[in-house]
Amino acid sequence: MNQYLADSRFTGLEPFPSRLWLSSPTMHGDEQRWVDDAIRTNWVSTVGANINEVEKLLAAYIGVRYAVALSAGTAALHLAMKLAGERLCGQPHAGHGALAGRRVFVSDTTFAATVNPVAYEGGEPVFIDTEYDTWNMDPCALEKAFELYPDTRLVVLAHLYGTPAKMDEIRATCKAHSALIVEDAAESLGATYKGQQTGTLGDYNCISFNGNKIITGSSGGMFLTDSKEDADKVRKWSTQSREAAPWYQHEELGYNYRMSNIIAGVVRGQIPYLDEHIAQKKAIYERYREGLRDLPVSMNPYDEENSVPNFWLSCLLINPEAMCPQVRSDSEALYIHEPGKSCPTEILEALAAFNAEGRPIWKPMHLQPIYRSHPFITASGNGRAGTNAYIPGASADIGADIFNRGLCLPSDNKMTPSDQDKVIEIIRRCFR
Repeated sequence: MNQYLADSRFTGLEPFPSRLWLSSPTMHGDEQRWVDDAIRTNWVSTVGANINEVEKLLAAYIGVRYAVALSAGTAALHLAMKLAGERLCGQPHAGHGALAGRRVFVSDTTFAATVNPVAYEGGEPVFIDTEYDTWNMDPCALEKAFELYPDTRLVVLAHLYGTPAKMDEIRATCKAHSALIVEDAAESLGATYKGQQTGTLGDYNCISFNGNKIITGSSGGMFLTDSKEDADKVRKWSTQSREAAPWYQHEELGYNYRMSNIIAGVVRGQIPYLDEHIAQKKAIYERYREGLRDLPVSMNPYDEENSVPNFWLSCLLINPEAMCPQVRSDSEALYIHEPGKSCPTEILEALAAFNAEGRPIWKPMHLQPIYRSHPFITASGNGRAGTNAYIPGASADIGADIFNRGLCLPSDNKMTPSDQDKVIEIIRRCFR
């Protein structure tokens, strides 16, 4: 940390007096009102007016008939996998393993929560490489995956950092192969694709209210659907699958996944500010893009013709020729600075030295120790075991390349323009 404060490149810069966060919760006061109301009325468990209201408000905002409030986005994804597994096999499962013996195509560049629910239900994740246009699942790689594994009937995709994937191509490919889609919109609440909200683009759709999301409940998530039958199943499963009997009667496996009325109170207070948060995040993205435009870098991209991200996190990608040497193990990173060049490790360490939080891009799932033995499919149709080092001219393993050259910038919507100017200046000096 001290090496950056003593580095002549950073002369005249002082650390931020208080931590500049990547993306922290932004409270407005209404949250306290609804939490207090839950406590005052003694509805503090998994039923109550706050839960009912957030389900109603989010369903209306996103444009679905039914929303089921759950304890986490991961819980929503898990129950979506269970639903998909039952639909694919044509019958309910009394226990674990609704996807047992089935391959499932999954976004490779994402958080582990997108993938783990596949394993919860006994499925085998097959990782689909990323494309450069949106940093999401590559439709060409997906088509190659179906050529290699034509019996696959489920695709799980995430909209990375709030940017919608190429849904027309992905849905067309899935339709051609009779495959269902689980949409992980955990990071993209409020983003649209061709005027349609993310969270409505799959057969099963999930969002998150984790502490750093565009709006938050401190935790929580939601399952979204137009199917009353699916909504009723998820609601039942999430409350331990209790049957309609005078006593506790259980005929299938259930889970303790329902959102509490207190968490729902926080979400309820956040919902009116969703569009405001999106506008603030967009302004942050645009200030970065303008402030860094003469550096050998680019911002996380999106299809400006067809999609409107929620700009949850602003991210940076360093041009290949401007990368200084950098190597990473599973837990450490080293670099050698060269004038006019930099790398994510140097920029992240410099930001930390000045009391600002950045983050590496999600490490692709096929590079994670727990999933390294699973298939990984690129647009060329080849799977390979990836590398943590950038390979000049490589056409495969785009996710690994983005991970190697990219980073997430401080994107907190409470950051002032002057705060952001200082972040930009720190980044600029890293290239000296």
